[in-house]
Amino acid sequence: MTEGAWESEAPSRLGPPPAAADAEAARIEAVRRYDILDTPPDGAFDRIAALAARLFDVPLATVTIVDVDRIWFKAAHGLEGVREVGRDLGLCSSAVLQDGALVIPDTLLDDVARGNPLVTGSLGIRFYAAAPLVTRDGHRLGTLNILDTAPRSISPRDTALLTELADIVMDELELRLSALQAVRDERERAAAQAKLAEVERAARIRAEKDASSIAAFASALQRTLLPPALPTVPGLELACHYHTASAHEVGGDFYDVFALRDGEWAFFLGDVCGKGPEAAALTSLVRHTLRAAAQHTADPVAVLDVLNKAILEDVTAGSRFCTAVVGTLTARGDGGFDVRLATGGHPPAYRLRPADTGGGTGTPTVVEAVRPAGGMLVGAFPQARFAATTLRLDPGDTLLLYTDGLPEVRTGTDRWLGWEGLEAFLAGRPTAGGAADLVDDTVELLRTQTLEGAEDDVALLAMSVPAGRAGSPLRAGATTSTRSAAADL
Repeated sequence: MTEGAWESEAPSRLGPPPAAADAEAARIEAVRRYDILDTPPDGAFDRIAALAARLFDVPLATVTIVDVDRIWFKAAHGLEGVREVGRDLGLCSSAVLQDGALVIPDTLLDDVARGNPLVTGSLGIRFYAAAPLVTRDGHRLGTLNILDTAPRSISPRDTALLTELADIVMDELELRLSALQAVRDERERAAAQAKLAEVERAARIRAEKDASSIAAFASALQRTLLPPALPTVPGLELACHYHTASAHEVGGDFYDVFALRDGEWAFFLGDVCGKGPEAAALTSLVRHTLRAAAQHTADPVAVLDVLNKAILEDVTAGSRFCTAVVGTLTARGDGGFDVRLATGGHPPAYRLRPADTGGGTGTPTVVEAVRPAGGMLVGAFPQARFAATTLRLDPGDTLLLYTDGLPEVRTGTDRWLGWEGLEAFLAGRPTAGGAADLVDDTVELLRTQTLEGAEDDVALLAMSVPAGRAGSPLRAGATTSTRSAAADL
């Protein structure tokens, strides 16, 4: 947008006329409906702000929600420590009042923007551009902004790109709302079918924990596509790895481990069909839905049922689907864990255990494929059925979950690792290593034994019970979290 074209729009930015009070009230109601204000930092929004700053070569980029009397920062790249500012006209407050993008090449030449504190204060903002965050029913919740301390201009193509980034921010907000509603619907259905005693008990617990439940849902929905670190599970060693095959596409693999209740934990790993922003949006819906559903049922098959319904009912998912493995861990008094595992179209997990030859560092490794009988793709069919199985993790045992990018790595021009190659690799490892060693060795395999690395995303999640724990009291286990990417996005 040229400076002259912007000046022709300036009178519309002097504030809404009195007749627009009803529209502003409806906009504020939409802000409340999305339940985004004052939520914890979220990696997905932070990454979009950082990407905007990098694409437009500006020091500052923000995702803001315009409230009644304040502008709240959901993400603030280059403004560390800033959470909100007053709703002064000139920048975000003006941008949210118009339909299209707002571009101010030089704030000191603008009658409204020149008085904004971000312009007159220590930041000295001289350039500002914003695209509105518009809901499906037309309400503008806030803006995606890029700012600079020197005057500049951007092309119409750049303005269109800024608007596309704002649409991606809005997709994240819509997914939060959709996942939250899906979980609420499932909880209502389960309560309606329960016995009278269970209904009364659930109502009593719900009355006591409504506030904490809402906070738990909001917190779960704010998590990024991948957890920043694995938790510490008493008596268990955890390790993970994530490799993105392309620096230019967002991958669709996901995993997580989180607490359910005393002595019980949940975990999941899977792969969304496709790549790019659309796959990332579905990954966000999948992860948030799995986390929320697992808090309300200890049955992994029921968790997959909730996810299947959520994907099919989400209009933004289109024809996309995913594979997933979901499980629970329950600590036993002998130092081991009982595992219940459900799968939806996902490759088998592997349990590694030492052969019964007397132990020692040279003990052969027994590799057992864990394949529940059945399990359809998640989000592909309304009547999909999922399968579950149970197993034990004893001291010295390790469980490996992975996405199909691992067996599909190329080891030669016309050769792939495959499941036979993967099982041979696992069987050839020393049994003394735990989850961290297994992940490190697998990463080294990807680095040294494959042709030009993995062509698809690879996610690994391993868990092991340290050897020699039988009969010993539970203690905090080691946790290792590793991650790599083809290049920084």
